[in-house]
Amino acid sequence: MIFDKSIKAFHEAQKHIPGGVNSPVRSFGSVGGNPPFIAKASGSKITDIDGNEYIDYVGSWGPMILGHAHPDVVKAIQETAALGASFGAPTELETEIAVLIKKLVPSIDMVRMVNSGTEATMSALRLARGYTGRNLVIKFEGCYHGHNDSFLIQAGSGALTFGTPNTPGVTPGTAHDTLIAQYNDLPSVERLFEDHKNEIAAVILEPITGNMGVIIPDQIFINGLRKLCDENKTVLIFDEVMTGFRIKKGCAQELLGITPDLTTFGKIIGGGLPVGAYGGKQEIMDMLAPKGPVYQAGTLSGNPLAMAAGITTLRLLDKTPDFYDNLENTSASLEEGLQNNMKELGFDGVINRVGSMFTLFFTKENSVKSFADVKKCDTTRFANYFKMSLQNGIYLAPSQYEAGFISAAHTKEDIQKTVEASYMAMKKLKE
Repeated sequence: MIFDKSIKAFHEAQKHIPGGVNSPVRSFGSVGGNPPFIAKASGSKITDIDGNEYIDYVGSWGPMILGHAHPDVVKAIQETAALGASFGAPTELETEIAVLIKKLVPSIDMVRMVNSGTEATMSALRLARGYTGRNLVIKFEGCYHGHNDSFLIQAGSGALTFGTPNTPGVTPGTAHDTLIAQYNDLPSVERLFEDHKNEIAAVILEPITGNMGVIIPDQIFINGLRKLCDENKTVLIFDEVMTGFRIKKGCAQELLGITPDLTTFGKIIGGGLPVGAYGGKQEIMDMLAPKGPVYQAGTLSGNPLAMAAGITTLRLLDKTPDFYDNLENTSASLEEGLQNNMKELGFDGVINRVGSMFTLFFTKENSVKSFADVKKCDTTRFANYFKMSLQNGIYLAPSQYEAGFISAAHTKEDIQKTVEASYMAMKKLKE
């Protein structure tokens, strides 16, 4: 493949945009090379400005569950745009999508729309603190909840310590209020509750992770979190920005059989447009202004274009017979093909998949269940695999620490081509 136009576009962008990108992972910093600049997309395919076409497993990082440029979603956006793009005032569309979300996710009594996943998680955290009157929050190493200061914290000297900032600009005071636990390690959470009795406002986690790759929670772990939060009157927040409506119609919480107190959403509920939301128990949501004292606002919250795209997407997910069964079959087919490749070639790796989310970890470990396991992965080997896949028309997330996404638009032919390209890449890496 030739990337001349993309290389030129990236060099020009670097003169005007920090790093040449508006979100760091797009720079291909962890895999090397220049990112292709995308010109258009349709169904399961994206095409760059050099005319190269790829089977897309990024899907705008998750929202394109129907595939790119789905005609019903495009039509809804066009018709809504013709009536006005933004009003900063209430519309019936906002109520309509709220009713849809409540129908699909029984834990939601009320929902508030915002503009991004980051805004949803930071608002949910503020609400939990306002509701409980406490300051501390527990997050898990490796879980990403957006770029709000409270979430950009890594572990200190151990699970019992307060976090320290891992990016300039996050103050020690902010870090002081964030406690770090280990994913799939319930005792690490129990120790924090023991050391900080009646101080912890919330526990927030990705119920199924996507931001360190796909990791599935042990049932004992996830049940234990619910029990600990109940015993300590702490708000349990599920960050379903990525998993919401992708894993199942009722989200990851339906699959896991756990009811959180608050849930954050994004990605799919905007049908590809910028959007976020958070919702949960009525007694907690009633704390929000203008009804309660916890303030949160946004001019573009409930933007009619995003609402129209989201409503159309959720309706199609709700009304299409066997939608998730068909998506599971397609996803299982890809997993089986990759597993067969590794077995035939004696290739070291672990595939974690839940529904239409998957990650191929380049590791000699037998399983990947924690951030500690993830950190053992061979990122150099992944980078080489990524580059070979890209050259063969397969567009994967440019980082070992991300999930891949399969859409309803992916065909049997797409899966077969992907498996064949993966085989060639794995074989070359073995040589």
